[in-house]
Amino acid sequence: MGSQRDAGDQGADATVHEAHVIVSEVDPLRALEASMDGYQVMSLIEAAKQSDFILTVTGDKHAVDKKHMQVIKDGCVLANAGHFNVEINIPALELLSAAKSRPREFVEEYTLKDGRTIRLLAEGRLVNLAAAEGHPSAVMDMSFANQVLSAIYMKNNQGELSNTVHSIPEAIDQKIAQLKLEAMGINIDQLTYEQQRYVSSWQEGTS
Repeated sequence: MGSQRDAGDQGADATVHEAHVIVSEVDPLRALEASMDGYQVMSLIEAAKQSDFILTVTGDKHAVDKKHMQVIKDGCVLANAGHFNVEINIPALELLSAAKSRPREFVEEYTLKDGRTIRLLAEGRLVNLAAAEGHPSAVMDMSFANQVLSAIYMKNNQGELSNTVHSIPEAIDQKIAQLKLEAMGINIDQLTYEQQRYVSSWQEGTS
């Protein structure tokens, strides 16, 4: 949900844009983490009633379903940044609608049979790809590095890996993070030998 307010101390023409963010989750741990991080957490059916903008990042189908569209706030904008164009149940949206128009590129406006409107961005496809210029190079370099180092890992461990899905070893993620920080000119602290021994042992601090 978005809002804006004037920032008087930044000049008469300055405007500060603010967003009140609501998180809807199905994982109890992630929901708790979001709450502890200061976000408001609630079910999507409740969030839909008050949201001006809903962004799905689930990787699953029908995250925004017919039941949500039946109560969604008038004028709400829907977008998907998580998966294929199945996260938002577009067939259900079509059935609930009496008319559809295209007010501008990448925006489809559905007028529901009860008069409310819902605006869908990029036909429900990945909005950052379908309605923009794709991922920035500052992100893709890490993704490609992950793929290359993972391919090297599989080659070096050929015959030892079972025929299933494997998580990328933490050492690869750590290496990429280290290289990225160096490329960005960011220096971080390192644990001393004594500190490394302490965090890997229970011999101290337990008495």
